[in-house]
Amino acid sequence: MAAVSTPCSSSEKLKIIVERNPSESRLSELNIKHWPKWACPPGKYRFKFDAEETCYLLKGKVKAHSKGLPASASASAPSSDFVEFAAGDLVIIPKGISCTWEVSVAIDKYYKFEPSSSSSSSS
Repeated sequence: MAAVSTPCSSSEKLKIIVERNPSESRLSELNIKHWPKWACPPGKYRFKFDAEETCYLLKGKVKAHSKGLPASASASAPSSDFVEFAAGDLVIIPKGISCTWEVSVAIDKYYKFEPSSSSSSSS
């Protein structure tokens, strides 16, 4: 279960987290088959996430680009301003992030928005 992430905000260090090929038990635990579905054709889309989104891609391929990193933030990792995810990936997109999605293969996904809370404090 490798995870990759990218900074995607102008002032905060928000990160998109990608969990590659999560297990069936993980997907069952999340109950994703009861989440709403969303689809879109190839193209470029701008999003600002006002709530944390967790999604599981059934089909598709996306390269999510940050809206614009400050010059000082990109000095240590100049090529880390995007993250790629595709079918079979579980993706967590934090509240407050602004990204442009470059969709190269049409998307079909399950998704869930988290209620407004600053942290997950459940055990």
